[in-house]
Formats: sequence, C-alpha cells, structure tokens
Amino acid sequence: MIAVDSSILVEILVGAPSAAAAEAALREALAQGPVTVCDVVVAEVCSSLRDGDRALDVLEEMGITYGHVEAKSAIRAGEMQRRYRARGGTRTRAVPDFIVGAHALLQCNALITRDAGFFRDYFKGLKVIVPAA
Repeated sequence: MIAVDSSILVEILVGAPSAAAAEAALREALAQGPVTVCDVVVAEVCSSLRDGDRALDVLEEMGITYGHVEAKSAIRAGEMQRRYRARGGTRTRAVPDFIVGAHALLQCNALITRDAGFFRDYFKGLKVIVPAA
C-alpha cells in the first residue's frame, strides 16, 4: 500500500502546473496496488476544496482509500517531532507532518510527496516517491 501526501493531491485538484507529474505518479502507484491517505491528509485536502465536505468522495473517485492512523504511528510521530525540536526545528513543522510520515512508514510501503528531504531525514527506511518534474 502506498500513502499519498496532501501536497500531491492538492496539486492535482487545483490544476497546478506540476499536476501532470503528480497525476502520473498517482496512476503508477494505483497500478501497483492500493493507495491510501490518513486523516491528516483528508483534513488538508478538505481545507483546499470549495466543497470540503466532499473530500472523501473526491478521493474515492480517484481510487484512493482512507486509513486511520494507528497508535504506533501516532507515537512515532510524537517521537520524531520531539527529535525535530531537539535539533533546533521551528514551528514550521507541526505534528501533522510527522503523522503523515509515521503513517506512511509504519502502515504503508511508500509515500508520494514533494517534501522528500524532510521525510527521508526523519523517517529512515521510508520509500519516498517524488513525481518527476
């Protein structure tokens, strides 16, 4: 199962210039098997849509499923944010970023995202898929 970050979905939904690459990466992931999002991604996508209450319907139409964040992922997210702060990290990285990474690492096989550096740094072993430009 492959997780997808909200930045990729928002690119597609708003028709950003990079949407074609994001769509191609998503199609390739769907061809390999299930693609999922966690609750943080649903909330972020919802905030980007005019009809936010349709977020789950839109994701379902795209072939993406919803998977809740398990306790082990929430705990890992908290640990990683604590490490981030200890390394001098600022508030630009909030808990939701760490939840997305921990969900992808512990409950999925990979993450499609534009923020490869952050996820590779804090979630060692996570396969990160960055859409080709």
